[in-house]
Amino acid sequence: MRYLPLTDTDRRAMLAKIGVPSIDSLYRDVPEVAWLAGPVDLPPHQGELEVERAIGALAAKNMGSSAVPSFLGAGAYRHHVPAAVDHLIQRGEFLTSYTPYQPEVSQGTLQYLFEFQTQICLITGMEVANASMYDGATATAEAVMMADRVTRRRRAVISGNLHPHYREICQTHARFLDFKLAIGEPDPAGRQDLAGLIDSETSCVVVQNPDFFGNLRDQSKLAEACHRAGALLIVAVTEPVSLGLVEPPGAMGADIVTAEGQPIGNALTYGGPYLGLFATREKYLRQMPGRLVGETADVDGKRGWVLTLSTREQHIRREKATSNICTNSGLCALAFTIHLTLLGEAGLVRLAEINHATTVRLAERLSALAGCRIVSESFFNEFTLRLPKPAAEVVEQLAKNRILGGVPVSRLYPKRPDLADLLLVSAGECTTDADMEALLGALKEVL
Repeated sequence: MRYLPLTDTDRRAMLAKIGVPSIDSLYRDVPEVAWLAGPVDLPPHQGELEVERAIGALAAKNMGSSAVPSFLGAGAYRHHVPAAVDHLIQRGEFLTSYTPYQPEVSQGTLQYLFEFQTQICLITGMEVANASMYDGATATAEAVMMADRVTRRRRAVISGNLHPHYREICQTHARFLDFKLAIGEPDPAGRQDLAGLIDSETSCVVVQNPDFFGNLRDQSKLAEACHRAGALLIVAVTEPVSLGLVEPPGAMGADIVTAEGQPIGNALTYGGPYLGLFATREKYLRQMPGRLVGETADVDGKRGWVLTLSTREQHIRREKATSNICTNSGLCALAFTIHLTLLGEAGLVRLAEINHATTVRLAERLSALAGCRIVSESFFNEFTLRLPKPAAEVVEQLAKNRILGGVPVSRLYPKRPDLADLLLVSAGECTTDADMEALLGALKEVL
């Protein structure tokens, strides 16, 4: 649609209608100190061709993960997304659809959300799932608040190996909603004992599996400790492909599972939009945030779908709402659903096996380098590598050789010098032997 600016006559008529003399009058409540002295220092308007050239030149300065050997992870993972996914989600009836308030005209949207919920339950080992949330971090914060409601307690124990972004979102909510967090110290080896932090005021314990440093842990004993104390266990998953191979959180006794859905069906896209997954036990259904799509039958007995539960501010009174998240990541959820459907159960397992096997091969090669040591005792497709020098410096040198060598832990823990020599390294089905050789060769030069 073309942009059609208003004429001076249009503006005068609009100002007269609302009873103000000028456009500046509309901003009279803004203090003058906040006003700009002149126009923003930006280029003047340009034609479409000129804009494409300018943006293309800016984009060319970036080093994309698909253009060079990439070992980036730390909560966002590159996987091959079949062309069918993007083709299908760009169909007009999906791309432009809005909230399915009227089920009689929204059956397609409601059906794929119902299938999405079913898939989430299957891979997490849980009983109910909602229609998605913004991303894994906000879903985890919502899980903590849900645990507070369920247990009527106001203290959450947060693993030191929870992704720092997830922890920070929980801290933001805690500050404004007046609940307490007991946060453990980061432990690259993954041997922290969280059971000792549980007391009679604890509403939940939040862990990540695989954790921020890549460690895989059986959370069954921790779940038992939580339940003995009347607390809930929340398991966050940043890499859902791992659920094709790793024991699902539900089988370990988790009460709430949150996850980042981006790695399935969705590209990295510079950090968003992403997709939050949220699943829980059926007995906690009415405390679950977001929307729930359910199956029903119409007057003719035909199978259909409706919004069964919508405990959000937009639907009910604010004081009764379980969340102020007023939407779901519908298009990203559809991409997730299509990709997982194309994979099927056997395909997801095979994809997970390839990811793990590839990462094991890479870890074996890197551990043979002088001065390097794998810190993670067990891992899926990401591990922590200890280097003989600060990881940030190494990553910068690798980038000059057009290799994205991983994420230095210091980027997310800048005030922890004891973690400065740690590098998070991830691999998967997109990682080739040539990529590994390029990384090994470059590391030999820069270390």
